[in-house]
Amino acid sequence: MKSRLLGGMTAREFLRRHWQKRPLFVRAALPQLAPLLDARALAALSRRDDVESRIVRRRDRKWETTHGPFPKPFSGKRNATLLVSGVNLHVAAADRLLQRFDFLPQARLDDVMVSYATPGGGVGPHVDSYDVFLIQGRGRRRWRVWFRRKIFEYLAKPGDLLYLPPGLKHDGVALEPCFTYSVGFRAPRGAELGAAFLDFLHERGLRDAAYRDPRLAPTRHSGAIPGEMVSFARTALENIRWSRADVLGFLGAYLTMPKAHIVFASTNRKGAWIRLDGKTQLLYRGAQFFINGEAFGLPARDRAAMRELADRRAIAGPRLARQSRLIAKWRQAGYIHREKGDG
Repeated sequence: MKSRLLGGMTAREFLRRHWQKRPLFVRAALPQLAPLLDARALAALSRRDDVESRIVRRRDRKWETTHGPFPKPFSGKRNATLLVSGVNLHVAAADRLLQRFDFLPQARLDDVMVSYATPGGGVGPHVDSYDVFLIQGRGRRRWRVWFRRKIFEYLAKPGDLLYLPPGLKHDGVALEPCFTYSVGFRAPRGAELGAAFLDFLHERGLRDAAYRDPRLAPTRHSGAIPGEMVSFARTALENIRWSRADVLGFLGAYLTMPKAHIVFASTNRKGAWIRLDGKTQLLYRGAQFFINGEAFGLPARDRAAMRELADRRAIAGPRLARQSRLIAKWRQAGYIHREKGDG
């Protein structure tokens, strides 16, 4: 189905032509987009210690960054930007905006960052290591994008969208007080995954033999690494083994693990529908399921319903009636909520 959000392309066409290949600017991609929040509400979020925020101010040709939480309200007549990450975790409208991009795997979706800039505000020319959709809220912003040795300029007005693949230098400057909504995507790096995976294996009983040298002889070169120690290290590392199941178990837990500052809160709302909390990540692969860093399995008869909950983030409660104990546990933890309506 062709989408106005993607400039009249289908999701398949967009992914083939632009995703991680070239930028895309769409005029009036979201023409009826209502403000996600106002400047006062954004500043209130920046004062919380469970929210990531920063302020960037431009002084001549230099940009100065300070990190929140900020005890005082954001202020600045020119050249200043307040940026708040993870707004979708606290504002329902931002979460609904994030879900507009559900043609992409949730395992890749990260968050919605909201920036409010005064005239001249921006963060300076920079390169991101991830894909991003930049949606213009109230106000106008001028973008410059460096692509294939050329500089492209776009004047973003409310409802316009700019998609940027990783690695493209870009710069956005507010022409007037304006909001920009950044839908970002996570892309773990190999070294990051490797370090986390070794921690995962260690926690699950990776063999931890101690080095011993009962036949140690006197040495004339105390600065030399003993050959026996090299052999021990080689044997210990060669004995590290893992299976495809280990990789899936690690990746599912890694991708759904909440960030350190995330806090869940249970509610007493009643209703026939089950909805995932905005902070909850529920993913699956085959018969294996993962929620907020925890792995779990289900009988075959309940897997389709759980996959539907993961895909749609809401489901009619009776569909998971046989998992009432699990649902009650998640509800108490704040992972899910009950609500009325049709989802």
